[in-house]
Amino acid sequence: MFPIQAPFPMNVSPLRFADADTPAPRDIHPLGPGDLVPWLESRDAGTRAWVSASSFQGREGQSLVLPGRDGAPEGALWGIGAPADRARTRFSLGGLRAALPGGTWRLAGEMAPEARDEAALGWLLAGYRFDRYATATPPAAMLMAPEGVDAPRLEAIAAGEALTRDLINTPARDMGPADLAAAAEALAARFGADLRVTAGADLAAGFPLIATVGAAAAPGREPRLIELTWGARGPAITLVGKGVCFDTGGLNLKPGASMGLMKKDMGGAATVLGLARMIMETAAPVRLRVLIPAVENAVSGPAFRPGDILPSRKGPTVEVNNTDAEGRLVLADALALAAEDPPDLLVSMATLTGAARVAVGPDLAPFYTDDDAFADTLMAAGAAVRDPLWRMPFWAPYEQLIEPGIADLDNAPTGGFAGSITAALFLRRFAAGAPRYAHFDIYGWQPKDQPGRPKGGVGQGARALLEAIGGLA
Repeated sequence: MFPIQAPFPMNVSPLRFADADTPAPRDIHPLGPGDLVPWLESRDAGTRAWVSASSFQGREGQSLVLPGRDGAPEGALWGIGAPADRARTRFSLGGLRAALPGGTWRLAGEMAPEARDEAALGWLLAGYRFDRYATATPPAAMLMAPEGVDAPRLEAIAAGEALTRDLINTPARDMGPADLAAAAEALAARFGADLRVTAGADLAAGFPLIATVGAAAAPGREPRLIELTWGARGPAITLVGKGVCFDTGGLNLKPGASMGLMKKDMGGAATVLGLARMIMETAAPVRLRVLIPAVENAVSGPAFRPGDILPSRKGPTVEVNNTDAEGRLVLADALALAAEDPPDLLVSMATLTGAARVAVGPDLAPFYTDDDAFADTLMAAGAAVRDPLWRMPFWAPYEQLIEPGIADLDNAPTGGFAGSITAALFLRRFAAGAPRYAHFDIYGWQPKDQPGRPKGGVGQGARALLEAIGGLA
């Protein structure tokens, strides 16, 4: 057991709404191109002249601060674009937050409930700053929770997303397996969950793939399996997150350009911990279990080698044809453990393959499941909370690609085709026994600043899963 630490302090004030009794909030008026003229007709001559002299036309992402008679800001216009444009951008109110002066603001006018929820969450997410290593000034503008939104739920979602981002953004020097375990332990302590960490001889005996992948790590960065459990009623949900805290590629060493972002290779672990926080903070009626195989794929004498054949917890042997395909190995042992006590829903999340990024880019989170009804639920949930997903196939004819003959399974089929699919098929072998299984091949990184999503670590799929799990409970 590792000591409880608090290495990821969050400045929660920008991730919360303003107090409901804050006096004299200023109004934010959401306007599309067709709304501007009718809105101006009800305004005084000075406001009409100010807006007419500006370039504001209600286009998506535009903003304009409105001065009062004394010159101080009195309100703001927020361009929401035409309906056809709104599918192109998420959380545009988050982009407005940085443009507004300090003080308290509120949304004015009518909005559809789903648009209102997205706007409010986008505002909260735009308050995130990663300030562990450099001073980062939080935004001064605050928002009153719009009428009708579930403010505590949105704040819990924002806090979970902030945890995910903090974990991914932390450099590997300060985010090794022990640090990841300490973060999980701090989370468990906060919400009264139980935590167990398996390491050393017990790990080698019970989880040989996890132990082997992490065997080359330096002292203090040894592999371990982190297990968090919480809740006593409702459906059983098990979340398995890939916790490769840094991936050199092992003896199949990555080139420098490919290694630069490998601090994010524990993005699956970060995302399931962020989702776990959302679940626990919203008191969702589920029995939650989180499993994180935490390792560093390093290079030293004990490193596993191309051509090695490794045993697994479940029994099948695995031929290693590329030590850089290590994520599926550590997940395999954790999934096998999860399937021994089958939950109602088993989910794995991992920054697993470049093939997934080539297929769908950085925004979409591809997922795999054999359960058509659950797939439909996930897609609907993702659309509802603007957490975009895309279903990929467990394509059975490709099973032969992961069967090398010399061992039961191949961790890196030759040829390069269907890399995300073959990885998912590999994992499904170890999840067998769970009545409902879904695997997410996420990216976990925002390549450039977007509203509510600064460049850096980002959660994918967690909000959709939270929404979908609500239907199971």
